[in-house]
Amino acid sequence: MERITTGTTITCASKEYDRLQLRYKTSGPNAGIEIYDTSELYGEKGSFRIMQFSGEAVQGAMDLERPERIVFEYPRAIIHLMKQNDPAFEDVFAIGHGIGTIAGYFAEKRFKVAELDDKVVEISKAWFGCSGDHVVIGDGRQLLCMEKPDTYDYIVLDAFNAQGTPRHLISSEFFRIARDKLHAGGSILMNLIGRGDNDRLINAVHTTLSEHFPHTVSFSMPSNRITDAKNIIMMGSGKPIRFQARHMAGFAEFAPGPGHLILDGVGEAAK
Repeated sequence: MERITTGTTITCASKEYDRLQLRYKTSGPNAGIEIYDTSELYGEKGSFRIMQFSGEAVQGAMDLERPERIVFEYPRAIIHLMKQNDPAFEDVFAIGHGIGTIAGYFAEKRFKVAELDDKVVEISKAWFGCSGDHVVIGDGRQLLCMEKPDTYDYIVLDAFNAQGTPRHLISSEFFRIARDKLHAGGSILMNLIGRGDNDRLINAVHTTLSEHFPHTVSFSMPSNRITDAKNIIMMGSGKPIRFQARHMAGFAEFAPGPGHLILDGVGEAAK
């Protein structure tokens, strides 16, 4: 089964593996989900617990001394955008669960979270204190299709497989579905992986998103090399988008270039 869940581009440096204490590892068809405790995470001293897949990108992290803290920058930036653009929002559909960071932060709101792998939810409940009550197991697009129109204030996409964000979650057809399920002024927020400027896929996602949302904005983390993969936040909305740069956790706005439309069933060779 193809696993889709949340992710960040940063992987544990080899020197940090000396500080990692393996707490749990799956076996059988879900082999590769690992839970570690560590006294240092990306140069920061403390007490942390992380979820990752077979030595790949870290999928979620918790500060064990301050469990309420949001460790990674991209969920902090997404949380700011949600609060800034609709402080009174109530209903959110999220695709990709990870350890449930954003839904856990907004515990008083109504979240429905689609997660493909039930083992991810089981582990997040056991090791990260997630309730899991708001999670539905299944493909996020299929589950979103089943929702009534004009239902949600936000749709949050934070899902990855080995190739990146699944194509059926960034196509024109998907964005049409998302627009239908949102209120008139509702917004979609996406955590993507790319190089920022002159990234062909990021340009294509932005062009495709713009076909369905009149207002868009994109953010990336700074990097010393243009070839570095990094987290990209992209937002599409039915109304003008507001943000305060000082609350974007280091993410800076940028303007993607023109790109091709991403369509269901249309491969790269057909463009």
